[in-house]
Amino acid sequence: MNHKERMEQGLIYNPNLPEITGDQFVYMDKLWEFNQLKPSQFAEKERYMKEMFAECGENCYIELPFRANWGGKNVHFGNGVYANFNLTLVDDGDIYIDDKVMFGPNVTIATANHPIDPGLREKAMQYNKPVHICENVWIGAGTVIVPGVTIGKNSVIGAGSVVTKDIPENVVAVGNPCRVLREIGEHEREYFYKKERIDWKNLGDISYTPLG
Repeated sequence: MNHKERMEQGLIYNPNLPEITGDQFVYMDKLWEFNQLKPSQFAEKERYMKEMFAECGENCYIELPFRANWGGKNVHFGNGVYANFNLTLVDDGDIYIDDKVMFGPNVTIATANHPIDPGLREKAMQYNKPVHICENVWIGAGTVIVPGVTIGKNSVIGAGSVVTKDIPENVVAVGNPCRVLREIGEHEREYFYKKERIDWKNLGDISYTPLG
């Protein structure tokens, strides 16, 4: 088994070998070109995501700059994904992002990690574990998500959190390390900010199914 095959199977491998970097720099060069696009070049942005990502659904949008170790090669977008400025995806391994996920600015998702053993780290050895972000999750600004984590459907991750373990669905979770603060429920149905109520009748025709 060569090191590229080891990389694909989540085993410890050397990421600096020509058999790997030769492919990687092709994607990184194309990512550099992507980051030169103007904000108004919607079609060109969509074309890049459709061509370069492992998967990309409809109505996805990324504010530039966008950073990714493999240019998005191992990124799987569902439909309606929105990413604010400076999304960084360390996509040496697979990153699965389901429908209607929102990212605040300066979010980092890492799949790559290095062994604790100093001898292996000295040789720049690496391994990758996939990250899964389920449908309708909101990731707050400045959040860091580490390899191997899953975040459940509808959950909200507070700004500045460091997500080191799986987060269940339908919760608000915050902190370093990120912990569940509360379940999402009737309070969120009534209030949008502290004690400011949602004026549902003035929001127009909104198709909405409450949790539960």
